[in-house]
Amino acid sequence: MSDDVLFRAQDVVVDFAGRSQKRALDHVDFCAGAGEAIGIVGESGSGKTTLSRVLLGLQKVSSGTVTFGGDDIGRWRGRRRHELATQLQAVFQDPYRSLNPTRTVEQTLQECRTVARRSGEGTAQPGLGECLEMVGLPARLLSSYPRRLSGGQRQRVAIARAIVSGARFWICDEPTSALDISVQAQIINLLVDLRERLGLGYVFITHNLGVVRYVADRVVVMHQGRVVEDAATSSVLSHPSDPYTQSLLDAALVPDPVAQRQRREAREDMNCNEKKG
Repeated sequence: MSDDVLFRAQDVVVDFAGRSQKRALDHVDFCAGAGEAIGIVGESGSGKTTLSRVLLGLQKVSSGTVTFGGDDIGRWRGRRRHELATQLQAVFQDPYRSLNPTRTVEQTLQECRTVARRSGEGTAQPGLGECLEMVGLPARLLSSYPRRLSGGQRQRVAIARAIVSGARFWICDEPTSALDISVQAQIINLLVDLRERLGLGYVFITHNLGVVRYVADRVVVMHQGRVVEDAATSSVLSHPSDPYTQSLLDAALVPDPVAQRQRREAREDMNCNEKKG
């Protein structure tokens, strides 16, 4: 954990109203340092995406506080809210829905740059064509609309938008899960490379522990709206302290079919013994 704490969520609760109230986040404590890469893992419904929206200021909290750079995000309005966009950017799961289909790539990137410059940021950022080249796209795609791009290309445009803003901390909410398998590794490698190249910090939300092993310094494991484990990646993956984390590790696929079969058989034997007991 970096000494320079950028994010701090303290005792955060998020309740969703309905026929029966649902608690999405249950007294969550979380912090992130500038330049730190944190993986947030958990099954669907564990609260990880809700936490990402809270960190972005897109989801109001029922109680608790969330600060960015020492300021309460929930109190940011108007110009201050625009300033947040120049310091913090998101790369969402679905690259098509995160891009305006009526705007070209150039218009999308230019809008982000304009906001950054109004806030006094981004004046020394690379040109729009150069930003595309940084994410592996040719500058000629500036005139293209999202519908003309593949899923991987759209996600690269979303990443280029984050670069244009000048933000040094990104929230990546399952940025590869909507992409073809062949493209996923390329996007992950790109994010890792950009982190080193630009000095980025990011939160990487995923259900894939294999990805976390590669992209994160620290792992936060969520279950039913709570943080059940928060430690260095190597520690969590080799010596998990919570049974839920162990169950996630046991469920993860391994690239050795013999080892995978042995693990499956061991789980089946354990289940049989539990039923007999």
